[in-house]
Amino acid sequence: MQVIQTINGGLRRIPAWTIYIVGAAYAVWEFWRALNQIGPYLVEPINVLERAYGEVALILMVVGLTVTPLRKWTGVNLIKFRRAIGVTAFFYVLAHFLVFAILDVQSVSRVWTEIVKRPYVTVGMASFLMLIPLAVTSNNLSVRKLGAATWRKMHKLTYPAAILGAIHYLWLVKGFQLEPIIYLLVILGLIAVRYISLERFRQTAKV
Repeated sequence: MQVIQTINGGLRRIPAWTIYIVGAAYAVWEFWRALNQIGPYLVEPINVLERAYGEVALILMVVGLTVTPLRKWTGVNLIKFRRAIGVTAFFYVLAHFLVFAILDVQSVSRVWTEIVKRPYVTVGMASFLMLIPLAVTSNNLSVRKLGAATWRKMHKLTYPAAILGAIHYLWLVKGFQLEPIIYLLVILGLIAVRYISLERFRQTAKV
């Protein structure tokens, strides 16, 4: 218990905006490496950058989904960072899309063709579109305007958006790769645990 209190005490001293700074700095760093074809960007830098941004977005979605069960199971409280994590995840999804649209296909008509023609792009775009209203309403003003209950219902779009993002990654890779399968299973597991806990709470409340 003392260890958890020490961890939470340290977390309270870290401002939430640190997530935005670190997220933006890392995005710029990866772009600079791609621009100069350093490290993994030596071959096909655009495709590698596109995937790098997408993977960071997926990782942040997983982290966001972990906040509540982590507090419940261990007592470590990351709630103050959850909004920043979600917004930063959207930022990386947007960066992922922009690299795809501007640097990769380089044409609005081709973007539409890819969305219609390729299922993994269709699924990825659906996930992106679900995240837009969440990013736009991730502020206190929107909570007051929509009402807390409506706002919470809207932000449950996080769950299908995360699942579709993982499916997008799974369909994108060539051949059998374990990493996208792990992402999908972890996301499904975290969502399942959340709904099981909620159902148990409702049943207990009825007793």
